[in-house]
Amino acid sequence: MRVLLVEDDDRVAAALGDVLRRHGVLVQRVSSGQAALAAHPVDLVLLDLGLPDMDGLAVCRALRRVVDVPIIAVTARAEERERIAGLRAGADDYVVKPYSSAELLARMEAVLRRSHRGRPDGAAVPAAAPPAAAPAPVIRLGALEIEPAARRATLAGAELKLSRKEFDLLAVLAGAHGAVCSRELLLDRVWGATIFGSTRTLDVHVATLRAKLGDPDLVETVRGVGYRMRSVVPLP
Repeated sequence: MRVLLVEDDDRVAAALGDVLRRHGVLVQRVSSGQAALAAHPVDLVLLDLGLPDMDGLAVCRALRRVVDVPIIAVTARAEERERIAGLRAGADDYVVKPYSSAELLARMEAVLRRSHRGRPDGAAVPAAAPPAAAPAPVIRLGALEIEPAARRATLAGAELKLSRKEFDLLAVLAGAHGAVCSRELLLDRVWGATIFGSTRTLDVHVATLRAKLGDPDLVETVRGVGYRMRSVVPLP
């Protein structure tokens, strides 16, 4: 499936593009209304309404006049009158931020089913399943040891009492061995969906994880990007 992603925010576009590609989607990204109108033919359009050169509704109306593919408006404009305006401008669906990648993928499948434009035979194109991950090895960072298969973590030999999401978050951070993990990556790996527009859930879980590790400096905030963990965890 070929998707035109019309999004002027580079960070959002990169994160969403990665999610779509992992589900077998070919992504063509543009950052302006004029570029959207000049883009190559696709099967579906994801259209941000807050564009730098044109109002998104005008872009939607112009696209609808020249292409016959599903258009999903993706925007922070949450008021009912804005949603109605988007649908009347030609959008097949309207997704309000914050939204999860799982919700967006489901809406993409739904509009393709309704439009019968996903394949030449009229059937919608299903999203490809992501490849199965190999069993993760034991992760050791100094005094911290994580056994993903057993879902067990110890610090200096003492077992950590972690919730399911806290364990998953710790495993992803520790598995990066000191590299920065973006907020989008952590949400996708731990919650199974990147949440665009709000990451409060992640912040709360990082705070509780820091408390259980007993040292708030073990998980470092990288402002504007995400989090990283010390590559070697000292003895408590």
